[in-house]
Amino acid sequence: MREYSVPVLVDVPASASLPDTVFSRAEREPGTVVMRRKTAGGWPVVTAGEFRDQVVEVAKGLIAAGVGHGDRVALMSRTRYEWTLVDYAVWTVGAVTVPVYETSSVDQVRWILSDSEVKAAFVELDAHEQTVREAAPDLKDVWRIDAPLPAGDVTEAAVEERRKAVTASDLATIVYTSGTTGRPKGCRITHDNLLFTALNVLRGPLEPLFMGKAPAALLFLPLAHIFARMIQVVLVEAGAIMAHTPNMKNVAPDLQDFKPTFLLGVPRVFEKVYNAAEQKAIAGGKARIFARAVEVAVAWSKAESAGGAPLGLRLRHAVFDRLVYAKLRQATGGRLSAAVSGGSALGERLGHFFKGVGIEVFEGYGLTETSAPCSVNMPGANKIGTVGKPLPGVSIRIAEDGEILAKGRNIFHGYWKNDAATAEAVDPEGWYRTGDVGELDSDGYLRITGRKKEILVTAAGKNVAPGPLEDALRAHPLISQAMVVGENRPFVGALVTLDPEALDQWKAANGRAGATLDELRADPAILAEVQAAVDRANAPVSHAEQIKKFAILGVDLSEETGHLTPTLKIKRNLVMRDFADDVEELYHPTA
Repeated sequence: MREYSVPVLVDVPASASLPDTVFSRAEREPGTVVMRRKTAGGWPVVTAGEFRDQVVEVAKGLIAAGVGHGDRVALMSRTRYEWTLVDYAVWTVGAVTVPVYETSSVDQVRWILSDSEVKAAFVELDAHEQTVREAAPDLKDVWRIDAPLPAGDVTEAAVEERRKAVTASDLATIVYTSGTTGRPKGCRITHDNLLFTALNVLRGPLEPLFMGKAPAALLFLPLAHIFARMIQVVLVEAGAIMAHTPNMKNVAPDLQDFKPTFLLGVPRVFEKVYNAAEQKAIAGGKARIFARAVEVAVAWSKAESAGGAPLGLRLRHAVFDRLVYAKLRQATGGRLSAAVSGGSALGERLGHFFKGVGIEVFEGYGLTETSAPCSVNMPGANKIGTVGKPLPGVSIRIAEDGEILAKGRNIFHGYWKNDAATAEAVDPEGWYRTGDVGELDSDGYLRITGRKKEILVTAAGKNVAPGPLEDALRAHPLISQAMVVGENRPFVGALVTLDPEALDQWKAANGRAGATLDELRADPAILAEVQAAVDRANAPVSHAEQIKKFAILGVDLSEETGHLTPTLKIKRNLVMRDFADDVEELYHPTA
C-alpha cells in the first residue's frame, strides 16, 4: 500500500462562504473587470461592482419569493453568464444550488427535483421550462434565468443579513452524479469543500496560470458538472476574467474573439482540436509537413521533460513553430499558453504534442465526490502521462487491490438522503473509495490505470483495462468514440464510431462525397484506417489484451442518443444493450 500527501497551503475559516470574495472585491476595487459577457455586439465587460450589484438584485428576488436558508433551487441552463450570477445569488441567501444538465430528460429531471425537494427552479429556454414543468407540475416558481425577479420591498440590508449568516459548513450545492449506472446520487458539497479546494489550487499547483497579465478563461463545459463549477469558483477567487459560451460549436470563433490565457476541457476537446488541424493539413496537401511537425513537437516536449532538447531538435522546433505551431496558437486567440484537462485520460502523445506547440496541458484527476480535483500537474513539474500530485491538503492512497482512495477537506459530505451509499463510499477513517485503479510513483505522481468496475475479464481469465485502448483509438482523426468489449469472451473486441466532421473531409479528399455511412463502414480504405488505429492501440499491451476484431457502428455515440454522459463518458451498459447484435457479430459472425 502506497500513500502520498501534500500539506495544506490555505485554510478556510469557519465563518467563510463562497460569496465573500464577490462582496469584498466589489468593496475594495469596484471598477476591476471580473467578467466579459458575450452579446451579439461583442464581449462587454462586467466590473466587480456591477457583478456584486446584480447578485444582490437576484438575491432580493429569491428572498421575496420565500427562498430560505438551506432551501434547494434548481438551475437548468447552458453555460452562460447568468449561470454564474444565479449560482452566487443562491449562495448569498444561504440556499443550495441543484444544477441540472440542460440536455436531461423529463425522467432524469423528475428524479433530481423530487429527490432534492427543490423550492424553485431557474431555466433558460422554452424547452427547459417545458421539461421542468412536466417533471414537477406542482413546482410553483419556475423562473427564466435572464428575466428580473420581483424584489418587492426586500432591502440590501436584508440580503447582507442573509449573506453573513452563511458559514463554511453550510451546504452549497447538491450535484447529481452522471448516472452511467443506476440512478444518479446527489453529492452534498459545502462552501468549505469548494473554497478549500479552490484556494489551495490557486495558491498551489496552478498559481502561475494566474500571475500573468490579465489572466482570462473561457468556460464552455457544462457548469452543471463539478469540474467547470470548480473552475468558476477558482476564477472568482483569483479575480481572473471569466467568460462563457453556451454552444460547443462556437468555441473556435469565441476563442479567437475572447483571447483567453488558459482554458479547461475534457480530452475529447483536445483530440478534436488536433484532429481538425490534421485534417486541414491533409486537405491542403500538407499532410507530410504536419506529420513531421507533430513528431518534432512530441520529441521536443519529451526532451525538455528529460532535461533539455539538443541544438538540432531546438532548431527544427523553431522552424515548425513558424510554419505550424504559431498558426495553431493563433487559432485559439494568440494568448493561450495553458489548459487544464480532466474527466478521462488525455494520452501521453497528445500531451507532448500540445506542450511542443506551446499550449501546455496540465492533466488532473477527480470526481464529483472530491469536489473535482484530487490531484493535478503543475507548471514546472508537469509529468505528462500522469494526473499529477495530490492537491495541498489532500492525501492519496493506493489500496491493496489497486483502488485509489482519497482523503481531505475536498471530500463531499455524503450522498443526499442515502446513508447506505455514503457508508459504502467512505470508510470510517474518511477515505473515499474512488472506484478507479491507479499507481503512485516514488515522487507522488498519480497514474490512472483503469476503472475498477470496468476491468474486463476474458474467458481465459485475463484482466483488461479498456480505458487506455479506447483513448488510443480515439486519437485517430476518423474515430469519434470507441468501446472495448470482451467480458467472459474468448478475445478482446471493440465497437467504433466514425466522426461525422472528419468523415466529410475524408470523403471529399477521397472522391467519395456521395457515399453513405453504411457504405463507408464496409469501405476497404476506411477499414484500413481503423485497423491502423487498432494496431497502434495494441502496440503497448500484451497479446492477450490486444483488440482482435472491431465493428464500426452505424451511428455515432452521443449525449443526444443517450449513450454518453454530458461529460462524454460512455454509458457502457446502454451501449451493450443497444448494440448487442454488433457485439455478438464479433464473436459469432453470421456471414
